[in-house]
Amino acid sequence: MNFCMQKRRPPWLKARVNLGGDFAEVEQILHKWSLNTVCREAVCPNISECYNRRTATFLILGDVCTRKCGFCGVKKGNPRPLDFKEPERVAQAVKELRLHHVVITSVTRDDLPDGGAGCFARTIGAIRRYNPDTIVEVLIPDLKGSQKALSIICDASPHIVGHNVETVPRLYPQVRSQAEYRQSLVVLGTIKGFYSIITKSGLMVGLGEEKEEILTTMFELRSVGCDILTIGQYLSPKKQCFPIKRYYHPQEFEEFAREGKERGFKWIEAGPLVRSSFHAHEQWEKACGL
Repeated sequence: MNFCMQKRRPPWLKARVNLGGDFAEVEQILHKWSLNTVCREAVCPNISECYNRRTATFLILGDVCTRKCGFCGVKKGNPRPLDFKEPERVAQAVKELRLHHVVITSVTRDDLPDGGAGCFARTIGAIRRYNPDTIVEVLIPDLKGSQKALSIICDASPHIVGHNVETVPRLYPQVRSQAEYRQSLVVLGTIKGFYSIITKSGLMVGLGEEKEEILTTMFELRSVGCDILTIGQYLSPKKQCFPIKRYYHPQEFEEFAREGKERGFKWIEAGPLVRSSFHAHEQWEKACGL
C-alpha cells in the first residue's frame, strides 16, 4: 500500500507536546482575560509549540460558529450576544504576552449584520493603542461577500488580512457547504485591489483533492493577488468531522512550496503540520523580504 494512503497517522505528523515552560503561563494569561484561542477550540496540533513560544491565535466573537463546516472542530450553534469589552481584553493580553506579531481570527457570525467586522476593527484599534509596534494580522470569514463589512476591517489598517479558501472548489459542497469558493476569491481580490494590504490564504490537503486541483487553486489565488499561502495536512479534529482521505508525505509539501514560488507567491509555507497562523511572524518577514 502506498504510504501516503495509509489510515494510521504517519510519524511525521506527531507533534511534540510540552506542557511546561511558558505553556502554563500563556494558559493563565488567557484565562485571566477570559479569551478564546483557535488553538484550543479547533484542536490545533501545534498548540504546545505555539504556547511555549508565548504566542496564540485569538478567537474573537465568541466560541460558537453559525456555520457547520465539515472539517472544523469549533462548536456550532447559536452564539451568545457580542461582548463589547473583548477587544480591550485581547489588547491587554497581547501586551502581557509581549507579542511582536498577533493573529486575530473569529468564528463565523452570519447572525450579525456586519458579520462581526466592527469587532475586528475595534480589536485592531485596541491592540494599536496598547501595542503600537505589534504587527496585526487578521484571519477573517467571508462576511457573506459584503463589501461594506470588508471595508470596516480594512479601514482599520491591519498589516495582513487572511482569508482561507480551505480546499479546492469541487469539495466545497461536502467540506464548506455554506461557503462559496468564488466569493472567497473576490474577498481576497478586493482586499488587494482596493487596499493594497498583504493578503494570505490557506489550503488543507488530504480531503480527497487531486494534485492538479491544488495547483489550479494556487494559480487562481495568485490571479487575485494573494501574497502568502499556507498548505498543511488536514487532520480530522473530531470523529464526526470530515474523514481524512490521504496523508501527504513531507516531500510532496516541498513540491507544493516550489510550485507556489514559481507562481509568484511572496511566501509559501507548506508542510504536514503547517496552519495559517503557524510561524506567522516568520511568514510576514519572508513576504516583506526582511
